[in-house]
Amino acid sequence: MSVRIREIKAVCQNHEEVRTIILSLNARYIGCDHQIDHYFKVRRGRLKLRNGSIEKNLIYYQRPDQKGPKLSQVGLYSTPEPEKLDTLLSAALDTLVIVDKQREIYFVDNVKIHLDRVKDLGSFLEIEAIDEDDRFSDGELLHQCQQLMDLLKITPDDLISDSYSDMLLKMRTTS
Repeated sequence: MSVRIREIKAVCQNHEEVRTIILSLNARYIGCDHQIDHYFKVRRGRLKLRNGSIEKNLIYYQRPDQKGPKLSQVGLYSTPEPEKLDTLLSAALDTLVIVDKQREIYFVDNVKIHLDRVKDLGSFLEIEAIDEDDRFSDGELLHQCQQLMDLLKITPDDLISDSYSDMLLKMRTTS
């Protein structure tokens, strides 16, 4: 399945306050997922295998590294046995990095909100305005993302351009 996502990632030290605001919007709580994302070295874009208790997907995506709402093209393949797929992919591809995180997952309509605690990195928030079936224009997705950023009091200084994988890789090269 291929989807378009308008997304942001931000540093977030106030999960409690953000959670209260999210729940006041009648968000649907999906659960807390311990996710291990195994990133593989690929020629372009990013390829990761997500092994969680809730989400188990092979994910390929391309997106610009920029602060603020960015548009991503995402290919998603759900797998019931990520461990077996990990063995196969690890035999064929080199590992780039592994990201270990605890993720609270919420939905407000088509917008997915994550409250993340990433091992070795800290606490973050992600907003993903998702279009799975061409119901929304890019402008509508952007508006949804910006509306939530305003409600959750995300400032330009909170926004980050890098993925968790990039942040971990940068940590490796500076230590």
